[in-house]
Amino acid sequence: MDSKLIALCMAAILSFAVAVLTGKLLIPFLQKMKAGQSIKTDGPTWHMSKQGTPTMGGLIFIVSILATIVTCAAICRETGNFQDGFVVFGFALVFGLIGMVDDVAKLKKKENTGLTAGWKFLLQLSVSIAFTVLLRYTGQLSPNLYIPFLNVELILNWPVYMAFSALVMVGTVNAVNITDGVDGLAAGVTAPVALFYAAAAYVIGQMSVGVFSAALFGGLVGFLMFNANPAKVFMGDTGSLFLGGAVCGLAFALNVPLILLFVGIIYILETLSDILQVIYFKVTHGRRIFRMAPLHHHLEMGGWNERKICAVFTAITVIGCVAAWLGIANRLSV
Repeated sequence: MDSKLIALCMAAILSFAVAVLTGKLLIPFLQKMKAGQSIKTDGPTWHMSKQGTPTMGGLIFIVSILATIVTCAAICRETGNFQDGFVVFGFALVFGLIGMVDDVAKLKKKENTGLTAGWKFLLQLSVSIAFTVLLRYTGQLSPNLYIPFLNVELILNWPVYMAFSALVMVGTVNAVNITDGVDGLAAGVTAPVALFYAAAAYVIGQMSVGVFSAALFGGLVGFLMFNANPAKVFMGDTGSLFLGGAVCGLAFALNVPLILLFVGIIYILETLSDILQVIYFKVTHGRRIFRMAPLHHHLEMGGWNERKICAVFTAITVIGCVAAWLGIANRLSV
């Protein structure tokens, strides 16, 4: 087996093991600290039974990813440059810290509202702009927007491309956050996305990005040991904002941001359902398109259980990842 492929497999296995160990230690600590999730009263009534489930469990896969990329960088310091992986991790981590501040604020208030929407947006936009500037000046990003399937690049000027990048990043982060609404959903949907990135990075030869992606995959699988229905812990905004940062950060690190349209199909559908519901409600003065938004709640109200939602949405994501692979096949073969 190719040594680079072995490295990616070992990164996934190590991250999985660290995540499982971290979960076993962290969950009792969160319970002791009474870091329980407050459930929205306007959500599905049966979700009230989850009141008090420990939150901020995203720390489980954040710790496992960090431990993995540090270990791999130490072992392979003479044969590989892990700068790109650390840059993407740092980008995702800052979003995770914003989420942690939000989670802590919710715990203090003992309700499901933390930072205001305005503050969240400003912080996320600032981080996105800073990341784009960093990628530009380190030579990791070009203003040439690759169009999947057409195998052409749309050349944009830097201000336009950077504005586009920042908005896509903020949108992706919040879309992943919206998707985190039932047990195991955000982690389950993001796992195949991480696997896609690992495979793409391997083919392109960006091993640092590949190691991060493999660690993300392993960490999420380990986290699902505790987060799958019935969940023993929630990732909280700490985890969902980190995942959003990782998903879009990896797309830009590989310089193929438009693949988010395919690998992020569930995030997009979830967000669109929320937006359409709000617009339709306001325009029609109280009528609704969905039983409840976002989409996963609509399906719950229609009788789908959480495991079925996770399974179907993950399968759709896998199809989206296959489409993304086909869309960038020509780029991968260069």
